[in-house]
Amino acid sequence: MLKQAEALFARIKEAGNYDYDKIYKAYEYADKLHEGQKRISGEDYIVHPLSVAEEVLNLQLDTDSICAAFLHDTVEDCADKIDLALIRKEFGADVAEIVDGVTKLVHIPFETKQDESIENLRKMFLAMSKDLRVIFIKLCDRLHNMRTLDVRSPEKQRSIALETMHVYAPLAHRLGIQKIKNELETLALYYLDPIGYNEVSEDIGKRYGESKDFLDHATEKVAESLRNYNVKFTLSGRVKTIYSIYKKMYNQSKQFDEIYDFYALRIIVDTELDCYTALGIIHEQFNSIPGRFKDYISTPKPNMYRSLHTTVIGKEGIPFEVQIRTWEMHQVAEYGIAAHWKYKTGEQVKADIDAKLQWIRTLVETEKDIDDPDEFFRPLKIDLFEDEIFVFTPKGDVVNLPNNSTPIDFAYAIHSAVGNKMVGAKVNGSIVPIDTILETGQIVEVLTSASSKGPSRDWLKIVRSGEARNKIRQYFKKELRSENIVVGKTELEREIKRYGRQYTEAQKVEVMKNLANRLSLPDVDDLYNNIGYGGLSVSKIAVKLREEFMRVVSPQSETPSMPTSEQLKTARHEKNSRTNAESVIVDSVEGCTVKFAKCCNPLPGDNIIGYITRGYGVSIHKYDCVNAQNGLSNPNDKDRWVVASWSEKINRHTGGSFEAALSIIAEYSPHLIADITLALTDMKVAVTAIATRENAGEMIISVGIKCSGVEHLRNITAGLHRIKGVREVNRGSIGNL
Repeated sequence: MLKQAEALFARIKEAGNYDYDKIYKAYEYADKLHEGQKRISGEDYIVHPLSVAEEVLNLQLDTDSICAAFLHDTVEDCADKIDLALIRKEFGADVAEIVDGVTKLVHIPFETKQDESIENLRKMFLAMSKDLRVIFIKLCDRLHNMRTLDVRSPEKQRSIALETMHVYAPLAHRLGIQKIKNELETLALYYLDPIGYNEVSEDIGKRYGESKDFLDHATEKVAESLRNYNVKFTLSGRVKTIYSIYKKMYNQSKQFDEIYDFYALRIIVDTELDCYTALGIIHEQFNSIPGRFKDYISTPKPNMYRSLHTTVIGKEGIPFEVQIRTWEMHQVAEYGIAAHWKYKTGEQVKADIDAKLQWIRTLVETEKDIDDPDEFFRPLKIDLFEDEIFVFTPKGDVVNLPNNSTPIDFAYAIHSAVGNKMVGAKVNGSIVPIDTILETGQIVEVLTSASSKGPSRDWLKIVRSGEARNKIRQYFKKELRSENIVVGKTELEREIKRYGRQYTEAQKVEVMKNLANRLSLPDVDDLYNNIGYGGLSVSKIAVKLREEFMRVVSPQSETPSMPTSEQLKTARHEKNSRTNAESVIVDSVEGCTVKFAKCCNPLPGDNIIGYITRGYGVSIHKYDCVNAQNGLSNPNDKDRWVVASWSEKINRHTGGSFEAALSIIAEYSPHLIADITLALTDMKVAVTAIATRENAGEMIISVGIKCSGVEHLRNITAGLHRIKGVREVNRGSIGNL
């Protein structure tokens, strides 16, 4: 037996609360199964599961967890010798389930490494939502891999370090396991930004060298004061981690001298009352820095972290942080939820842990239908990695949200039904806009209405949390399927028209069926629906779509050449369609095929709405257009009206290319038309059509022009009003010209 194994089993025997024989049996199995296998470093493979088991023991987990730590790579690396059925038979169902949760999906073919990574993460989160020991072992596994990462290639080092920083370190943070979190972050930073790592490391060494006696003096002074008040305590000092300083310097643009909590003292006492007593002693002895006190005892963090934090200034003028907690709080601070694991038999403790882990189950549930890799990772990173805020319900319950969250995020954190029926919000008793950025400590109340028509697609641009974003998408997926199918179909058809080949309806159907099958979707309508509600983006599946299209539609099907005049006409039509598509967002989707209704000629600045036509994309109307209002009131037609808004890309791509019509009423004059034309020319306005008629001594002139939007049209109208004899200038309809 290796000396490392001997030391481990000596610790297990000394602890006295483990099934020694079962753990030893798991070690023997792993040793035999991995026999002859080497790690890239050249050492025997068994060293890795041994090291993982050591870290699991450090977390004080149970017998089955240590057994699973020894066996966690056997199914993946020794599939010819062992499977889950044998593990279940020899070690029980719990060990087998944990091993399965940690094991990667090695027998399923994936088109890309990114697809494989996502599915493995999904599998891990699903297993983790059922048994938290899965992630404990995965974190210990990742920790040892990071400690030995120096033997891997630079590409592998960066890839593994990036995943560690974006997934595993934040997971350790959410679970409250600070010891593992801090080491994972520091090791990952070393490989991701070695220059920044070294700069911070040198700054730490320099400052510590200049004031190396500071911690000793501060510790002695605090200890003396605590003893004078007969407080039983344990006191220790530390220097802030390299990654913590790096994050503040590079992410918050702070100078090294602005890091106030570079030094910290940790006071551990027996009772909660002693915590506040110690706090009073510290504030009596040192000047505190305003705004740097945090009470995580009365308001714990979501990962169950509890402690008092205050930053004070010593007589040397050096600021330092003081953390005060009980021994129980300290165990949770170091080992998080793992500190409670051995007490899981208690029903109340189990209920508390289950409540704290609800975010995992929510994450699994809300992300399960997301097929776009970017769409999967983005909310995952936000939910795991972003700084948090803590707000209160009117009843005083604490709700944690990602930084910069809004009342909409809060509503969906309460319940999907609350978010879907939301019509407004109050913060600290005052009604606020629903896109208000919330701050820690605020009391938030959601205003709902049974007559609410559900969330707006514009909310997807406002919300911050992945939970809210995906619950909104789920609503659209379930409630607006027919509309999603139309939008998705339009998007995909627009994409294949770019390929320059003629195709039949049967070929298009075949392409879409093949694409749906390739994406593991039940049918073509589900493909369209996924595109329509945002579960998939056309840009992310464009390569697969093109491959299927080119395979089904032969190269001989290129669009035949046309006479020059026809080419110009088509090019002009395509340019106008492209301009229109870049101008309007339909149901939060950019690039849809749209046309502007001639009955009302909407311009940027108008409130608009879209109408899904049969085969001609989406027709855009002014919201107050008579045809739009009539359509909305028609029960047989209202489902085809969709939310639309102007894109921010208008100014970059469209300029003054929107058509508008003006109706000018003026006194009769033989020079009037010339005066109007001259005025428009001076204002550099292009005239596309003009028509006149006389009525009872007045002239009514209808003019078609090009402009950039409502504001531009107002300026044009003001200029025409200055012409002698002009009485009224009103917006008209291109359809009347």
